[in-house]
Amino acid sequence: MARVLYGFRISVLFGFSLTIISAVVGVAAGAVQGYYGGWLDLLFQRFIEIWSSMPTLFMLIILASLIQPTFWILLGFTLLFAWMGYVGAVRAEFLRGRNFEYVQAAKAMGMSDRRIMFKHILPNALVATLTFMPFTLSGSVVTLTSLDFLGFGLPPGSPSLGELLAQGKANLQAPWLGITAFVVLALLMGLLVYIGEAVRDAFDPRSRY
Repeated sequence: MARVLYGFRISVLFGFSLTIISAVVGVAAGAVQGYYGGWLDLLFQRFIEIWSSMPTLFMLIILASLIQPTFWILLGFTLLFAWMGYVGAVRAEFLRGRNFEYVQAAKAMGMSDRRIMFKHILPNALVATLTFMPFTLSGSVVTLTSLDFLGFGLPPGSPSLGELLAQGKANLQAPWLGITAFVVLALLMGLLVYIGEAVRDAFDPRSRY
């Protein structure tokens, strides 16, 4: 029970940390691409296409075979790939929003680009961002659990749901180990998705009218 509680805490902390940081980086990158466009957008898109083709899980396994990963090393390495999921949606919203009349009026009034981007266009692009966040959150928990289950995650002995699943696989005569970890993991991912959808609906500016 103690390992389930500590593993639950580590999974939630890892998921929320990765989701928040990757959302900030991805939104900023997508906003700059969509607002300015041109060669900046073209070069950035080519970079994202190349970088997103990297096999994330295999690279994490290679990293774990070279050094002993800690919580923060895994978080930082996963962050290198997690932010790209937000760029496409935010970029599309900014490409569409920069041509709106109120944006053109703000430019004519001499308002700075940063203020236009984050005060006038970003609230409308926030819905697309919040749509991806629950899936990033649940995906990060699955990634950490998979690495721990395979033995390439947190240091040996660290309490985690993946390590508990591995114990259940190695001790089939004690089925409560694997069943407990599976049930907790399923409930955790389901709750995270529902909470994310509720947050998206709460921050949707279109729902206020």
